[in-house]
Amino acid sequence: MEPGKRRGRNVRSAPGDAPASAAQVSDAGQRLWAPWRHSYLLTAGAVTKQACIFCLGAINEAARKRLLVLYDDRLATVMLNRYPYNNGHLLIATRRHVATPELLTAAEQAKLGLLMAESVRLLRRELRPAGFNLGANLGRTAGAGFADHMHWHVVPRWDGDNNFMPVLASTRVLSQHLRDSYARLRPVFKTIRADLS
Repeated sequence: MEPGKRRGRNVRSAPGDAPASAAQVSDAGQRLWAPWRHSYLLTAGAVTKQACIFCLGAINEAARKRLLVLYDDRLATVMLNRYPYNNGHLLIATRRHVATPELLTAAEQAKLGLLMAESVRLLRRELRPAGFNLGANLGRTAGAGFADHMHWHVVPRWDGDNNFMPVLASTRVLSQHLRDSYARLRPVFKTIRADLS
């Protein structure tokens, strides 16, 4: 078949040209030209510097409250996610600034594992979720907001916690304010022993 021809019709293929017919749009192998995306793609990989929320240094109780830190010691930090998927959404990170699990020391690996288990136990007791999502996004392309500092997400889930709002309005509905979550969870996270290892 002659290039530019398909089923006896002339197929426009130059960037910016519209398809010749609706039938051609549904054919397999069609291209959608979007040349305006080129300038975006040239900068999409650029990294903008932002302060790391997990690199806290020494903090006092007022700073803990402001930063939503529920627990911290020399190896790790547990904090509420300021932009949660659900009530009680926790972030667990090492104090040391490392991007990926293979760079963690054995002590850091053990501490993160223990803090995840303790977080699930305490959230189960205090918030009574029906289940949990646990996971990590490694790298910006995988969805990590702070790709240079590895962290785990602990997300409590309840039956019926999803509805039409995220799908239709790109909006999450949270049933508890962050300040209320912090006030409820900070005292129980203080009971975690700092010597867990």
